[in-house]
Amino acid sequence: MINIAKEHKVNEQIRVRQIRLIGGEGEQIGIIDTRDAMNMAREKGLDLVMVSPQAVPPVCRLLDYGRFRYEQQQNEKENRKRVRSQEVKAIKFRVKIDDHDFKTKTGHVRRFLDDGHKVKVTIMFRGRERTHPELGERILVRVAEALADVGTPEGMPSMMGMDMNMIMAPKQAPAPKKERTEESAEKAGSAGETEPVPAASAAAEAPANV
Repeated sequence: MINIAKEHKVNEQIRVRQIRLIGGEGEQIGIIDTRDAMNMAREKGLDLVMVSPQAVPPVCRLLDYGRFRYEQQQNEKENRKRVRSQEVKAIKFRVKIDDHDFKTKTGHVRRFLDDGHKVKVTIMFRGRERTHPELGERILVRVAEALADVGTPEGMPSMMGMDMNMIMAPKQAPAPKKERTEESAEKAGSAGETEPVPAASAAAEAPANV
């Protein structure tokens, strides 16, 4: 795979007389005049893009530059999203928290989990509250139960100073049963083996009608 830089010379921006050309399917065409390569690009409805300007002669490739840029931007967006998902967000609760505040803060945790973030849930103790860690544990249990559909606790709660902490991680959605069944069928077919599925088993695995 050729790594194309963000800034490239495209079509008429390519001023050299000869280039080494790579076709739209990655095939090596060889060293040809740039003018001939431009004509070839026009005939195929593609762009001539310089992918390796330091080579002698420079290497160019035939491709749909607009589509390539779109795919590159989508990949960059996914990479940024992946980096953001590695951030750990933090939401703090008090030991004495009313139902309204609990619901509001739990909603914040839910949004972070939905966005793919881990969340550190912190219970803050004041004064003598620290002598009753079970109060903080109860709140953390409530949080975990309220968010069981979108997240799971990582490890046990831990005390740090006057705070009790628990990390909630996003829950990965399981692959649909239909896809797993099709994948198994493909593997069995490629191996030249087919095994009968008992009727009871097939009925159990079939998704329920809603």
